Amino acid sequence: MRRRVTTQTLQIGDVTVPGRVLMAPMTGITDLPFRRLASRLGAPYVATEMVASTELARGRPDVVRRAAVGEGLPLTVIQLVGRDPTSMGEGARMAEQAGADLIDLNFGCPAKEVTGAAAGSALMRHPELAVRIIDSVVKATSRPVTVKMRLGWDDRDRNAPTIAARARDVGVKAVTVHGRTRCQFYTGTADWDAVAEVKAAVDVPVIVNGDVTSAGHAREALDRSGADAVMLGRGVYGRPWLAADMQAALDGRTAGAEPGAAQRHALVVEHFRAVLEFYGEVLGLRMFRKHLGWYVEQAPWPADPGDRRTAKARLCRLERPEEVEEELAILWRLK
Repeated sequence: MRRRVTTQTLQIGDVTVPGRVLMAPMTGITDLPFRRLASRLGAPYVATEMVASTELARGRPDVVRRAAVGEGLPLTVIQLVGRDPTSMGEGARMAEQAGADLIDLNFGCPAKEVTGAAAGSALMRHPELAVRIIDSVVKATSRPVTVKMRLGWDDRDRNAPTIAARARDVGVKAVTVHGRTRCQFYTGTADWDAVAEVKAAVDVPVIVNGDVTSAGHAREALDRSGADAVMLGRGVYGRPWLAADMQAALDGRTAGAEPGAAQRHALVVEHFRAVLEFYGEVLGLRMFRKHLGWYVEQAPWPADPGDRRTAKARLCRLERPEEVEEELAILWRLK
């Protein structure tokens, strides 16, 4: 008998996410061009870059751009960061007015410029303030509010289960947990087993994050954590199709093969042109260089690592879009 295959979904408040493989908010990565591309390739959920609530309220152009929403996305998820409950509430109201389906709060960023301002994962050290922020945001918006956090500040105080339970009590509809403490940054390996303690503490969806870069990792992370979904971070660098392929594998469908030369080249060029249109030629070229590097790193050619480094360096020195496209065509052996 043929097994019936159904697409797995995730319910967050009144929002149905059409899949269980989510893409994390990543500063400088998940801008509107990237979200559109990943969504077109089948990603069910791609969050915005981290948006500073105080700067959003002031209308700072680069911060407003990070919160940019656009047509053609299955969901609009805007992530806010900050430490002031009032400004976070105002940011949530603005996010809803802009068209957010979900509003995510960043309690997990380990970067020193964020934690130094007592935001991001620094809030794991200040549970009372964290709860006041959540309460302010929940009261300010009609949209479901979620929180992304780490296991704790350090191994001496892994308080994610406690903060998650308190977040649930004031109205949070889902919790994402990166399986590291802040003090680990991105060293070592993510502790998916520890996320199970958060799952046991709350009755809302829990999403496991950290070191999920393949379908095998996704299955193992879900099994060990008991989580309801997985969230991808650095694994999507140079692979905007990864969430869709991983979702297909979890659904029991055949995942698409890694794109070949022509398809991969077409995706890179599509992404490049969208970035130039969004940012303008000068800024867009600069913004895309990191993506160029990742696309070269992830491609199965050139086979020699030294040749890859040379190709990356050459691409990232080019100053005109037409030169970049010409070099890409040569690299991908289409010329």
